[in-house]
Amino acid sequence: MIQSSFDTPTPPIRVGHGYDLHRLDVRAPHGSGRRLVLGGVYLEHTHGPVSHSDGDALYHAVTDALLGALGLPDIGQLFPDNDPANESRDSADFLSAAATRLRELGWSVTNLDATVILERPKLSPHKEAMRRNLARILGVVPEVVNIKGKTHERVDAVGEGRAVEVHAVVLLHRL
Repeated sequence: MIQSSFDTPTPPIRVGHGYDLHRLDVRAPHGSGRRLVLGGVYLEHTHGPVSHSDGDALYHAVTDALLGALGLPDIGQLFPDNDPANESRDSADFLSAAATRLRELGWSVTNLDATVILERPKLSPHKEAMRRNLARILGVVPEVVNIKGKTHERVDAVGEGRAVEVHAVVLLHRL
């Protein structure tokens, strides 16, 4: 006999994918007035993100991955860019809200894998600090957080240094 998915309990694991892309203001050094921040770490760069919040594309992608795994509205629905309260807001607030909701619903992060695509600066010197920041907010050990840095080999807006792109995948388990 085939059972409807409505007749079965929620599986003990869930997967979520998050994505974010921010243009970088290349008109002039720090033309947007914002510094480049990824994973809560400010990076030395001549161009900041064009964004409503602080533009932390890594935190945004991870937030959306969590929300997606939980079947909740995305970051843009929960923290709209037309809300003055979100102007220049620290993206850690968005991630913290998603992590709180995660725990309230009885889930925890099994692992997080994120890919940051950016021509420069190189992420290697900063990845460990980013991992620690993400782990702290998510309430997990840094060993379950992975960050990879890639380039677009000078192809398209990311490859030309006019944007930063991030993909994130999370695996959740029921507590």
